[in-house]
Amino acid sequence: MNELELKELWKTANEKLEESFIINRKNAEDITRIKVYNFLSSMKPIKIFALLVGILWVSIGATVLGRIYLNTFSEANKFFLFSATIQILLTAIALFVYIYQLIKIYQVNSDESILKTQGKLVQLRISTLWSTRILFLQLPVWTTFWWNETMLTDWNLFQWIITIVITITFTYVSMWLFFNIKYENRNKKWFQLIFSGKEWIPLMKSMELLEQVEDYKVK
Repeated sequence: MNELELKELWKTANEKLEESFIINRKNAEDITRIKVYNFLSSMKPIKIFALLVGILWVSIGATVLGRIYLNTFSEANKFFLFSATIQILLTAIALFVYIYQLIKIYQVNSDESILKTQGKLVQLRISTLWSTRILFLQLPVWTTFWWNETMLTDWNLFQWIITIVITITFTYVSMWLFFNIKYENRNKKWFQLIFSGKEWIPLMKSMELLEQVEDYKVK
């Protein structure tokens, strides 16, 4: 075998390796897209269930509160009324975020490019963090809705101290979580305790898979 034949053989082998590499990469991308689609599809039931329950809760709450504001506002317990109003409003805002998330999840398909899918996953991640922040802002009002006017006249100092401490604690926790629920804190234990269900884990697995594909491309 002369030098020319060796060069041709080497060139043919390289071309076959390159072709095999391209096919393997394409197969890896296709499999990854299917896995990502399946991961995101697993999020749909819990999202839909939470959305339906939330809509029911907000609808009932808004109806009850609306009647109180219109018919019995002067006699109503203002602590309960305003606390419940804040809770319903925050839940309603979170519901809009859930609707946005469901739209994004249903927009993802196994045929679109990795880059487009990554963009949608980032939007899902951001909106998930925001919906959780918003929901945690409700914590303080769960400590005030039962307050009433008799507290002002019948309670002693000790009862007031306990009540105020509880409310301040819940307020501090809610604000701390609002400002610290960030993606960069995802490896911290408290974060993983909050984000450990089907609304978060499939999303993270999907992002990891796409990152692996990108790393494979670079290599």
